[in-house]
Amino acid sequence: MLQIFLVEDHPLVIEGIQAILAESREINCAAVFKYGKDVLLKLKSFQPDVIVMDINLPDCSGIDLCKEVKEKYPAVNIVALSITNQAAIIKKMMDNGAKGFVLKDAAQHEIIAAIKMVAARKSYFSYSVTRLLKDQAKNKLPSLTRRERKVLEKIADGLTNARIAELLFVDVSTIKSHRQNLLAKYNVQNTAALIKLAITEKLL
Repeated sequence: MLQIFLVEDHPLVIEGIQAILAESREINCAAVFKYGKDVLLKLKSFQPDVIVMDINLPDCSGIDLCKEVKEKYPAVNIVALSITNQAAIIKKMMDNGAKGFVLKDAAQHEIIAAIKMVAARKSYFSYSVTRLLKDQAKNKLPSLTRRERKVLEKIADGLTNARIAELLFVDVSTIKSHRQNLLAKYNVQNTAALIKLAITEKLL
């Protein structure tokens, strides 16, 4: 049975992934960590087959943590977990040793597939990430994930972060992160420019 660590600080995401893994007879979630420092401490005594690692952690960057883990424990395989599919972040994580990249809105089977593929030392990208990389190769604008589309639609309706968070049943901080990530993803300076681009390029 594959042993994994989950490094994530959002309770709902933790519960969701644990529920998915509980249905698999081939994967066991050996431990869950909120902080990067705790993962590094545990790795001194036990190394799992795979670490499913969030990009944004309370005490460090998942990108930096990925590099440190791979330098100290090269046999440990890493799947990056993120709410955003920015090409620059994907590339940095892969450069730092991650073998897989999965978005938090990925389907259940994609989480399982990512862990199994990466454990076999093969690369895995969730559907949305694969589509982004293909679009970039064709010099197209990156596509919206399902969650990004919902958030952008609410932004276009003029709703506040607090109201959007209420409607989508997430923390306000999550919506703020989505908004900032969308600006970075499409290289625009403000929300007005983002909405204009979305309308012009028919992203919505």
